[in-house]
Amino acid sequence: MNESRPPVPAENRTSASGLRVGIIGCGAIAINHLDAYNRHEDAFVAICMDTDPDRASTFAREHGIPAWTTDTGELLSAVDVVSVCTPHPTHEALVLQAARAGVDVLCEKPLAIDVQSAERMVNACREAGIHLGAVFQRRFWPAAQRIRAALDADALGSPILARAEVLLHRDASYYTATPWRGKWESDGGGVLMTQAIHYVDLLQWYLGDVDWVMATADTFKHGDYIEVEDTLAATLRFTSGAIAQFTASTALTPALGQRLSITGSHGATVSLLEYPEGTSAVNEVWTVPGHEAFTHPAAVLDDVALPEINASLAPFHALQVADFVHAVRQGTEPAVTGEDALRSLHTMTAMYASMRSGQPERPGGGTQPVVPTEPVREVSR
Repeated sequence: MNESRPPVPAENRTSASGLRVGIIGCGAIAINHLDAYNRHEDAFVAICMDTDPDRASTFAREHGIPAWTTDTGELLSAVDVVSVCTPHPTHEALVLQAARAGVDVLCEKPLAIDVQSAERMVNACREAGIHLGAVFQRRFWPAAQRIRAALDADALGSPILARAEVLLHRDASYYTATPWRGKWESDGGGVLMTQAIHYVDLLQWYLGDVDWVMATADTFKHGDYIEVEDTLAATLRFTSGAIAQFTASTALTPALGQRLSITGSHGATVSLLEYPEGTSAVNEVWTVPGHEAFTHPAAVLDDVALPEINASLAPFHALQVADFVHAVRQGTEPAVTGEDALRSLHTMTAMYASMRSGQPERPGGGTQPVVPTEPVREVSR
C-alpha cells in the first residue's frame, strides 16, 4: 500500500471523522463519489484503489486522499464502506470480496451484466449482514421525487400508461476509448444496459414489477465498432396491468434528452424531462387538477460532453451517497438496494431475450404466450 499515513486498524475504523471510505476504480465517475463523501460530515475517503498504480497515485495526490493501493484486500482492511466505480464485468468479484470482509458496498450501475451474477452479489451481502446499494441517482431529482409523491398520494389513481424515451448521442470515441465497452461479454449490452437502465429503474420504481416484455433492437449507427444494440423499442406489461412504451437510442445527432411520463386512471398525466442529458429533470407535463403545467425546451441544444454530464449528476450522487451513509450508520435500508438493481436487471434480461426470440418474454425466464398474435421480427437492415 502506498500512503501518507498508516491505515486505521479494522477494529477502530469508525472514528470521530465518521465512516472510513474506500473508492475502487479511479476513472471518470470516481470523482462524483469522492465529492459526495467529502460533503458528508459522517464519512471520510481514506484510500483509493486502481489496478493502474499511476492512476491510483495521481487520483490520491490530486484530491488529497491519504492512501492509495493496487490491492483490493489492503483497501478493504482499512475501511467501513466502499464505492465500486469499475467497469461492469469486475463488479461481482469486488462486491463478493467486500462481503467477505464485512464492508458495506455502494456499487455503480449496472450491478452486474447477468442475473446470476447479481443474485450471487445480493445473496452474499445479505448473508454477510452488510448493506448493498446500487447507484441510480436520478431517483433523487426533485422532479422524480414529486412523481413518486403524487403516486403515493393517489393524485393520478392507478398508473395505466407510461412512456419512456432515451434519445441520446454518442460518438465513436465513446465506444473505442475503453476495450470492454460495446461488447456483449464485457458490457452486457448497449444503450439499454448502459444508458437506458436508469429509466428502467424509474419505471419500476413508479409502476412496480414487470409481467412481460416485447422488444426489438438493431445497431444502426455504431456497428463498425460495437456488437451490441444502439437502438431499441419495447412494450412492457406490468403485473398491475399498466402498459409502457420504451424507446432508447445513442444514434441521435443532436441528442433530444430523456423523458418519462405516466398517465393514471383518473386521467391525469405527469412527466419528467432530462434535457440536456445529466441535468436535473423538470416536470415537463403536470395535469393533476389544480397544479397544471405544460412546458417544452425553448430550443434544440448542442450535444454535451460526457464529463459535463457526469458533473451535472454530481449533486444527485451526493444525495444518494448521503442516503447510503445514513443507512449504514442507522442500520436501515438504503433508498436503492441491491434487490432494486436486480429487479431492473431481470427486466433488461427479458428485453434482450425478447430481442433474440422475437417473442414476449417474462423477467426470470419463460416465453409469454399472450399477445401479440402476429409474429414479430427483428428490424431488417
